[in-house]
Amino acid sequence: MRLLWLASLYAGAALSANAALANIADLREGMLEKLQIHDAPIAASQAIYFDPDNGEHTLAEYEGKIAVVNFWATWCAPCRVEMPSLDHLQKAFDRSDLEVVTIATGRNRLPMIEKFFAEEGLEELPILLDPKSALAKDMGVEGLPVTVVLDRNGQEIARLTGGAEWDTESALAIFNALVAE
Repeated sequence: MRLLWLASLYAGAALSANAALANIADLREGMLEKLQIHDAPIAASQAIYFDPDNGEHTLAEYEGKIAVVNFWATWCAPCRVEMPSLDHLQKAFDRSDLEVVTIATGRNRLPMIEKFFAEEGLEELPILLDPKSALAKDMGVEGLPVTVVLDRNGQEIARLTGGAEWDTESALAIFNALVAE
């Protein structure tokens, strides 16, 4: 009997999550129409990436909050264009609810990243590095930029390939709905 109760509880949670994702799909406008919302959550990679001091990190660190994981590179023009809007997105949310995680993948020299952040006034975004693209490859990133949205369980629920404006009314409505779940 307890097993049946647990099964119905999990089924109800899954239906609720799917309904919430369907509602989010209706909020996509402009560049965010390209945001692909998955039918079911996908396990995120546990590959290691690094901070500037060579400290090791995994995406599991963001469980319990919505994570907006952006794969970018200093040589990628669309990546550079969207970074200020990612910075604005982070400013709009408390880090305990939503965290924007910017990961420079491939060959990106730290001085170039720091110079770019300073020139653009990027104050809210972390400098994180995936120098051998281990995380990007494991997450199926084939081009840049790619932004992956993780739910509070650390599972991928949406993905956008290409640049976008992350501080539009549509984007804010989407992330407000995710945070409210």
